[in-house]
Amino acid sequence: MTEITAGFQNDALVVMSEIYRRAAYGRNHPLAIPRVETALDIAADLGWIAGRNRPSPVADEGLLARFHTPAWIAALREADAAGVVSAAVRSRHGLGTMENPLFRGVFERAATSVGGSFEAARLALDGRIVFHPAGGTHHGRPDGASGFCYFNDPVFAVLGLLDAGLDRVAYVDLDAHHGDGVENAFAADPRVHTVSIHEAGRFPGTGALDDRREGRARNLPVPRGLVDDELAHLIDEAVVPILKRLAPQAVVVTCGADPLLGDPLSAMRLSNRALIAATLAVVARAPRAVVLGGGGYNPWTLARHWAALWGALAGFPAPDRLPEVSRRRLAALDCDLVEEEDRDPAWFETLIDRPSNGPVRDEIRAIAAAIRTP
Repeated sequence: MTEITAGFQNDALVVMSEIYRRAAYGRNHPLAIPRVETALDIAADLGWIAGRNRPSPVADEGLLARFHTPAWIAALREADAAGVVSAAVRSRHGLGTMENPLFRGVFERAATSVGGSFEAARLALDGRIVFHPAGGTHHGRPDGASGFCYFNDPVFAVLGLLDAGLDRVAYVDLDAHHGDGVENAFAADPRVHTVSIHEAGRFPGTGALDDRREGRARNLPVPRGLVDDELAHLIDEAVVPILKRLAPQAVVVTCGADPLLGDPLSAMRLSNRALIAATLAVVARAPRAVVLGGGGYNPWTLARHWAALWGALAGFPAPDRLPEVSRRRLAALDCDLVEEEDRDPAWFETLIDRPSNGPVRDEIRAIAAAIRTP
């Protein structure tokens, strides 16, 4: 057994939908790979899903309009139905670009992500952890698409918690890219505090160390090559102390797989055991938690990470070796962004990564010290 998943909470739930098995994003897009479905299939292979899954609703336009503009909602719906994007819509809303392509079913898929995160918040109110791996579209803007994100489902997870009368909600973003859309959404709301650990210099180019949004935001832009020991230092010396002071009534965590070693869209070098440990440390600071997916562009590291994360949240011990059916699933995957010679054989056999250790650089210590300062 792997020590990281000794067990956490036995009433955790996972929100899921079959919509994510449909082809999406077209060709030559970083998200045109199997993601959510593979992670949940591996978890099911291990016996971790039955009795714990809940269906994801599709958000209606009334819910979507709580954050997104009617013009953007209508533009996405109409472009999806017509199969074409006008130049005006592309210019105004960022739809139909290489970054945010139009594809069949995009409106329903994006609305399902929102509905799933809003439902996850509702389920978490009973004092549980709820995992929604299809969530985490944290770049979505009120009036348009951004960074592969059409709607912003983490915003709706937070709104679902606020609707219940909570007034201390923490949003913690562990994706390789700054959670700009969520920070912007709640910058003026005293009930919400945001924390983002992300790689400096990556899209969207926001989230500077001194960006605090009236004191309710903390941003930790880290240098290339972040390793497990450095993430643990940031969590122990910066994030957990902030959460202790805040004493949140609930947390929402976006836990993208793109900080993992081997992801083609970041230069971070974390193991999934480090990201899982960081997530567990965050959710332990509140009586309710919603855990969302996010980025991740290496299908092998992503599927194993989200499956292992779900196991840790739900209290299942991880196997030392994956069952044959899971190994076959992983062997069947492909990705143009990850060269064959760069594919670690362990990605096809095990669930938990080897540690990615190294010294804690002075720059990391300085970031933690700066963040701790009120």
